[in-house]
Amino acid sequence: MSKLTLTTFLTLDGVMQAPGGPPEDTSDGFKHGGWLVPYFDPALGQFVSAAFERAAAFLLGRGTYQIFAKHWPRVTDPQDPIATRLNQLPKHVASKTLAQVEWHNSSLVRDVVPEVTALKGRYPGELQVHGSAGLAQTLLEHDLVDEYHLIFFPILLGSGKRLFGNGTVPAALELQSSRTTDKGVVFSTYRRAGRPSYGSFMLDG
Repeated sequence: MSKLTLTTFLTLDGVMQAPGGPPEDTSDGFKHGGWLVPYFDPALGQFVSAAFERAAAFLLGRGTYQIFAKHWPRVTDPQDPIATRLNQLPKHVASKTLAQVEWHNSSLVRDVVPEVTALKGRYPGELQVHGSAGLAQTLLEHDLVDEYHLIFFPILLGSGKRLFGNGTVPAALELQSSRTTDKGVVFSTYRRAGRPSYGSFMLDG
């Protein structure tokens, strides 16, 4: 049984849209593409590389898949852990509009909830989601994410697609690890810990 992990870059106000460059995703007039780039350093590169090394397969939304498919097949260095995993391992693409996927070892997922549940039983390691804002909302709504790798950057944008939006299922999370780079980027890993518990500081009466 695989563990479904979600790794994503986030601003402090929760925006995950187009971190790597202006052309990635300009939907809804988003003008802040590339906000991650000034914070990139070796520590960030090591964290991301380590995540990809744990992958058994990938589950990607259509937009993220198309961005990856334009870039990573052109990276042929066998020592690159990201390119090696993405180019070789199975890639499952959640899309109702794509007619076909041509990148090596790719297949389409049409009905996310039952098909992802089945995929989690297919692989022994991590089934990884990277980015994929639209897909993430569906996974969150149906409580399908087992572990979150959230990379927070010290920046506020005020607009853009957010990870935790309407439809997120209430859940308690348990912090597994956290560390901070010299540039103020925080890597935090959380696991599901059941439903939230509640209390009150209100005085009786």
